[in-house]
Formats: sequence, C-alpha cells, structure tokens
Amino acid sequence: MDDGNGKAPTAHVEVEDRELLQSMRWWDGFVVCLANPGFLIAALGGSVVALGTAGAMVLWIASVLLGFFQNLVYAELALMFPTKPGGIALFAHEAWRKYFALVGPISTFGYWFAWSSVLSINGLVVGTLIQAKWFPSSTWQASGAHFLLNLPVVIGIGVILFVWAFNVLGMKIGLWVGYVTGGLLIIPLLVLMFGGYFSGDFHGANLAFNFPSSGGDAILLGITWMYFMGWSSYGFEAVATFSPEYRNPRHDLPTGLITAAAFSILVYALLPLGTGGVLGGATIAKDPTAIAFYVTAFDRILGTGGADVMIIFLVAGLILSMNSATMDGSRALYGVSKDGMTIKQLGVLSSRHVPGRAMTLDMVLNLWLLTFFHGALPIIAAGNLGYFVAHIFAQSGFFLLRKDRANWPRPYRLSGVLLPVAGFVLAANFAFFVMGGWVEANKYGYGLGKTLIGLAVVFIGVLAFFFRKLVQDRQSIQWREPAPQVPDADEARAFEAMGVRVEGLSDSSMPLAIG
Repeated sequence: MDDGNGKAPTAHVEVEDRELLQSMRWWDGFVVCLANPGFLIAALGGSVVALGTAGAMVLWIASVLLGFFQNLVYAELALMFPTKPGGIALFAHEAWRKYFALVGPISTFGYWFAWSSVLSINGLVVGTLIQAKWFPSSTWQASGAHFLLNLPVVIGIGVILFVWAFNVLGMKIGLWVGYVTGGLLIIPLLVLMFGGYFSGDFHGANLAFNFPSSGGDAILLGITWMYFMGWSSYGFEAVATFSPEYRNPRHDLPTGLITAAAFSILVYALLPLGTGGVLGGATIAKDPTAIAFYVTAFDRILGTGGADVMIIFLVAGLILSMNSATMDGSRALYGVSKDGMTIKQLGVLSSRHVPGRAMTLDMVLNLWLLTFFHGALPIIAAGNLGYFVAHIFAQSGFFLLRKDRANWPRPYRLSGVLLPVAGFVLAANFAFFVMGGWVEANKYGYGLGKTLIGLAVVFIGVLAFFFRKLVQDRQSIQWREPAPQVPDADEARAFEAMGVRVEGLSDSSMPLAIG
C-alpha cells in the first residue's frame, strides 16, 4: 500500500544510543569528592553542641574510618559492574535481586534522596554564611503553609539554580568547576585546621567532652550521632557511581576511592580539632544557625579582611559539594531507570550526554526542601534513613555476591584478611540505623518524624517501581528476579578492555568468565 505519492510508507524509529562518556581519570573522581568536607561543615556545629568539641572530634574520626573500609568493599563491587552507573544502590540491586527485587528501588530512592538533599543543605549553609558575614542586619522573612523565605533561603535558591544549569551543560564543564572550587575549598580548610596554632587562638582548654554522666546514655548518644555522621563521612563512596565514565576503570576507580577516603580522614580529624580549639563548645552553642560560627572563627584567626576572603573560598567549596551531589544523585536515578527499576523518562541522556531529566528532578525537590524545612540538620535527618538503607543492602550484598557469583570477574578483589572488618562495618551500620534512626530518634536525634519522611520517600520509590513494571513495561511484578551468573556481552567487552580474560559467548549469548 502506498501513501498517495506512489511511495510505500516507511517507519521511522528513533533509538536512544547516547552513552555516558569515558572521560574521567582517577583524579577527577578525587576532585568530585573534595566536596566531602563541605558535608562536614554542615553538620559539625550540631555535633559539637551535642558531644562537645573533643567528643565530636573522636566520633568524626571513627565515622570516617568506617567509611574508608567501606570504600574498599565498594571498589570490588564497582569493578564487577563496569558498564553500570548507580553506585551503591546498583550494587544492592544486583546482589539482592534474586532474593527480593524491591531492594533495588528501595536502595535507589533512599540513596538518591540523601545525595540530592545536599543541594538544599549546602544552599542554606551558603546563604547563612553570606548573611552572617555581609548582611547581619537582614532579618526580613515571609512564611505561609510551613514554607519560609528569608535572605539565606533566597540565596540558596539562586545557588541551586546555578549548579543545575552548569551540570545540564555537560560533564566536562562540571569537572572544570570542580577543579576550581576544589582548589579554593582547600584554603579555608587549611586555615580552620592549622590557622589557630599560628595565630595563638588555639587553646587546649577549649577541647571538652559533653557526654551524659551515665555510661548507657553516653553510648546511646554516641551511636545516634554516628548515624547522623554517616551522611557526611561516608560520602566519598560517590567515586564508585561514575564507574562507566573512567578511561581506565581498573586503575582509576580504586585509586580514586582510596585517595578520596585518605584525604577525608585527615580533614575529618583536623577540622573539628582546629575549629573546636579556637572557638570552644560554648561559643559554637550560642550560634542558633549552627553555621555562622565559621565567620567568627575566621575573624579570630585572620581578622575581618582575611575572613572575607575565606568565606568567599568556603562558599565556592560548598558549591563544589552541590555540584558533586547533583552529578552523583542524577546518575543513580539514570542507572536504575536503565535497569528497569523506575520510570523510563529518567533513563534518558541529554544531547550533552548527561542525565538532564534526573538533574531537573533533583533541582525541583531541593527547592521544596529548602523552603519547607527550616534548617540543615532536619533535612539531613530526613535523608539519612535511605542513605543507611542503601549502605546496609550494598554491604550485605558484597557477601551475597561472593557466594552467588563466585566466578564473576573481579578486577579488584578485597583481601580475605579484611572480610571480618567488612562484617564489622556492616553490623555497626545496622546498629546505628536501628538505634539512631528509630529507637533513640526522639531522645538523642532530631525526631522520629524526620525518619518517617525518609521512609515516605522510599515508599514513593517503590510506587514508581510498580508503575514502571505494570504500566510502562506491561509486566507482572516479580518479587524475585533471575540474576545472571556470567557477564553479558557489553560487560565482557569492558572486562577485556581492562585486561581481564573472558571466554567467547555461550549459546545463550552470555560470555563465560574465567579470569
């Protein structure tokens, strides 16, 4: 049959053939995770008020060391799936899919919400620092229906829109911003960590513990704060989210994970020590924002002029944190959409090879968080539940994959000596999650209500999974999904590019991995 012009009609099919670009080196991943100290800046004040300067320092060190050992586990998992973005949520899905398919969407939306909320948290921190330093007399605000607008919030909105615009322009621009702002962030960090010793403002008497006298209460307080601290001190796992984008993933990915963790250990030990030694817990506790005290610290160490410069640099570093968050969270959504765990629309790359739709969803969510929640710590409390769920499923998934896919190629393999350490980290995180997120949330945390908000986000993720399967894919819900025992053809090519031997394709078009 013709179309009236004597020509047979032809079908036109558009194929989504865009892929994430392999443009990153290990130092690009490291620079992305220079954002991690920005997360510490958001939470340090609250921890000092609750634990004292010395208590906060000790627990931050313990938390970041747990994050370091986690990274060794994630290095193995990331290189098992070299073609798949998504990070720890993807690892959880692959390990648990044969046991309970909902682990994938649960982990993904929990992980995404935690990372995405960095934009609103750091946007608020940036606005608070700018107001405290240059507009201290500004007190205007407008509110209604629990939403709030004031100068810090308006500044935060502007920064969120700026970061979103830069990221949708493409990965190379995002990394360029990361290099510049990462370098700027190091300068105020060094001042806070060491400046007090040279200026004479550091005093050992300012370091003190603030734990309850009862041993049991002190332990519960510490466990609850280890739960809150994980949101910040585990963040360098984001290096693993970019596994398909490294030029040489076998070298770049483990190196990026380990160097980012090592840098964070230094900062998380020395920043609480230096800042606490200069100000003391009483001064920090007087700051109702739990943020503006950094302006006081810079004023004491450098004077007003030097403090102005340091606040500019610190703001630039916080923008790096926001840049990292939108890069990481959007790729998590993109990866799980490609794996069929959430709506199809999020699994599409823009013409610039970035997940622009997922980035836009991040932006809209954070504008709501910024105006609805009246503080950074309540947002952290809401997002932390899903973040710990993703870590717990990913870490337990490490042991499941060792059992279920024993012959799967592992370009990087965690030493058997460290397996008990991996088990301890898993058990510790589970205890932090149960006690800090639920049992002691009202007494030592920021309220069970915040935990329930995080639970609601996870529930929305499950509904999106059902919509994808039932409506978009027209499939029945499979509570258990078959898990491949050998890599597919694309993964086989990725392994071979890393120098890992893979046999030819089997009759089922699946390669048999032998190396």
